Amino acid sequence: MDTKSLLIETATTLFQQKGYKTVGLNEIIKACNVTKGALYHHFPNGKDELLITCLHALKEDITTDIEVIFSKHSSTEDALISMIDTLIRSFETDGTITGYTFSSIVSEMATMSEPVRSACSELYENIENIYCTKLLADGFSDETADSISLLLTATIEGAMMLCLTQQSADPLKTIANLLPNLLKRFS
Repeated sequence: MDTKSLLIETATTLFQQKGYKTVGLNEIIKACNVTKGALYHHFPNGKDELLITCLHALKEDITTDIEVIFSKHSSTEDALISMIDTLIRSFETDGTITGYTFSSIVSEMATMSEPVRSACSELYENIENIYCTKLLADGFSDETADSISLLLTATIEGAMMLCLTQQSADPLKTIANLLPNLLKRFS
């Protein structure tokens, strides 16, 4: 893996696990076993630029993962259950959902930096658009699909945060059981 990719991957994991403010550049440099000069070569504007790059990489990874899952299923309900099952397996295997959630970064930084807020907003918009597209294919109206997409994004992201804080996959399991009935109520 090249140095830039290593910095992005390592920083993303550390930011998700510990929060942006808690992680210092020295910790990232040490974890990557690179020099400070190497970090500034790739990210001349330092930690903020690295964070925004990490968020863009997360956007690509998360969007791709969700699109792959959704492309394998004919209905929104089946795709959501499959996606949530993937999150549950990830949590139960690794004890975390790192790589899928970025709420800690959003809550910490979105009001402090317009570029960070914008990068976070783009990721949420991508996720909502994937849900919305599938809901439209299921026959929901534009307005209903938009509303349900927002609800799904907030619900799933919130459940992931609850899993992390409770150290239990139960919140994701609960929404996996409730979402199919919720979707039926809107159809």
